[in-house]
Amino acid sequence: MSVAAGSVSSIYIAAPEGDTGKSTVALGVLQMLCASTARVGVFRPIARSDSATDYILELLLEHTTAELDYEDCIGVTYDDVHTDPDAALSDIVTKYHAVADRCDAVVVVGSDYTEIANPSELSYNARIAANLDSPVLLVLRGSRRTPEEIAQLAAVCASELAGQHAHLSAVAVNRCNPEMLDDVTAALADRNEPVWALPEVPALVAPTMAELQTAIKGGLYSGDPDLLQREALRIMVGGMTAERILERLTEGVVVIVPADRTDVLLALVNANAAEGFPTLAGIIMNGGLLPHPAVAQLVAGLKPSLPILTTDLGTFDTASAADRTRGRMSLGAHRKIDTALALIEQRVDAPTLLERLRLPRPLVTTPQMFEYQLVDRARAERRHIVLPEGDDDRILRAAGRVLQRSIADLTILGDETAIRRRASQLGVDLSAARISDPRKSAYTATFAEEYAKLRAHKGMTLDRAREIMSDISYFATMMVHLGIADGMVSGAAHTTAHTIRPSLEIVKTQPGVSTVSSIFLMCLSDRVLAYGDCAVVPDPTAEQLADIAISSAATAARFGIEPRIAMLSYSTGESGSGADVEKVRAATALVRERRPDLPVEGPIQYDAAIEPSVASTKMPDSEVAGRATVFIFPDLNTGNNTYKAVQRSAGAVAVGPVLQGLNKPVNDLSRGALVEDIVNTVAITAIQAQED
Repeated sequence: MSVAAGSVSSIYIAAPEGDTGKSTVALGVLQMLCASTARVGVFRPIARSDSATDYILELLLEHTTAELDYEDCIGVTYDDVHTDPDAALSDIVTKYHAVADRCDAVVVVGSDYTEIANPSELSYNARIAANLDSPVLLVLRGSRRTPEEIAQLAAVCASELAGQHAHLSAVAVNRCNPEMLDDVTAALADRNEPVWALPEVPALVAPTMAELQTAIKGGLYSGDPDLLQREALRIMVGGMTAERILERLTEGVVVIVPADRTDVLLALVNANAAEGFPTLAGIIMNGGLLPHPAVAQLVAGLKPSLPILTTDLGTFDTASAADRTRGRMSLGAHRKIDTALALIEQRVDAPTLLERLRLPRPLVTTPQMFEYQLVDRARAERRHIVLPEGDDDRILRAAGRVLQRSIADLTILGDETAIRRRASQLGVDLSAARISDPRKSAYTATFAEEYAKLRAHKGMTLDRAREIMSDISYFATMMVHLGIADGMVSGAAHTTAHTIRPSLEIVKTQPGVSTVSSIFLMCLSDRVLAYGDCAVVPDPTAEQLADIAISSAATAARFGIEPRIAMLSYSTGESGSGADVEKVRAATALVRERRPDLPVEGPIQYDAAIEPSVASTKMPDSEVAGRATVFIFPDLNTGNNTYKAVQRSAGAVAVGPVLQGLNKPVNDLSRGALVEDIVNTVAITAIQAQED
């Protein structure tokens, strides 16, 4: 993989103390770089130890785009620095350059102040940064400090960095009082570097129930194991009467209570399930006690999803251990990761920071770059998307991420009380989402009347239309048809037919297009291709293949792919014959007739379409062969198997299916869709809605 000429860019993220939230900033900066250049790596000059895994490095490596192993990215340990600082520095420089040689940009994450406070630690980080020729992004802690104190700290740190000949490029003041962000920025306004103030976000430092379980050496007595990943925003010792505890409950609280306090235990379990009470993160039963068998039977009969932990520790030791536990930004902490990324996107000016790093110009498009571009385009002109499947946890998690990152405005269909309660249990913030129940909506009567008109030629009655509008897919499609929503994403729990049928009846196809089809945007390591049709039309005719090709070219262009269409077959050019080849040949002719401006070649084999060396032998004079970007498969069997083979064997990211040919954007999800897939599909649908 090549890049434009220029040296490797890097940034050194350093802090003068612990608990600054440096990993939050590092993760956000890493994403910015991955969205802007091809091969981005990470390097930890000083690791905690040789034996224990560095969880921050492990997390960051998951988000890099350079091919690096964990061992490659570690410099030296604290013991090495203490033994011989100069020798350690020499090793760090050597190992860094071994990483930099394989990257276009590197995020260097300084030491963590895990030992007794060492005033020389920032100085040593500054020496490293100077020797690596890495500009420094200084991260300061704003909590429990006035703006003036923060300004003084910044000045002291800047002097320390300058004393070691390190270049200070920018300052991020993290964990500030949210009400003092402007004051902090104003206090540092006379600095020469850009300054960004980031608010304290409790969820970023709150431990999960799983982390509390480890801290108290506890076990899971009952509840949903998935909910152990929810953050505990507050610890409360339940030493009062049940009614006093109930009136003090807050969202995300963990209550510590002995199991023999039957009244409190049952009150908490029932409050967590009742309307009008906040949802708890969990209950910890301390003292090594278990509920009386009769109470245990009653709790089991209530089937609470709320995690209930047990521990042998006493009340004081349990509370102390819980209070000392700090949430980690580690691999698998999805809510923390989403929160951190959203925070940096919203508070740090990416163009300013990237300009100061002088990144090399990318000559390729990686999956991370493409996905970031999707989100960035969707966010630039936000649209309103409806998600019909509000009873699916993946939809709720994806909705929380979409809202948090300002990708789109959302309406979610289903019972509002149930959806908001489940979202709260999952630790997902849906406060900005609209939630509508088709069975109770004020729109239902209007939708039924419109549907009856649209289907009058099929004998549709108003009574039957009212029944149909209780179906989430029909209700959501009608929202799009009438402009209440700009697009729809469905299919996580329903078939493709359940998504498409209402669209064909209500939204209908675009003028000049008679075929609804789909493409997958295949993100390879160095480019993005379009594959169609891999999800909708089983055995297209020549006319349908031409429709699919023209629609796929338009969709590809919409997402920044210059369309060069390959009409695929088992033979290339005039070399083969038979009904299947003739169908592709006829479809190619139709595309040329209907859209003479589109570069198209067919029939052509896949290798001749994508590989220049093969194309030079089989079709040397073709403007498409060896350079194709839009691949049209002759039938669904070939297309679906090919995209899955490329996805699994080549490690490609398959974004889609993206439906095309409809008057308004409606997109179908795979029933095995991951949360990331749903987020990407919402972004794609929003971009389609912008164009419409």
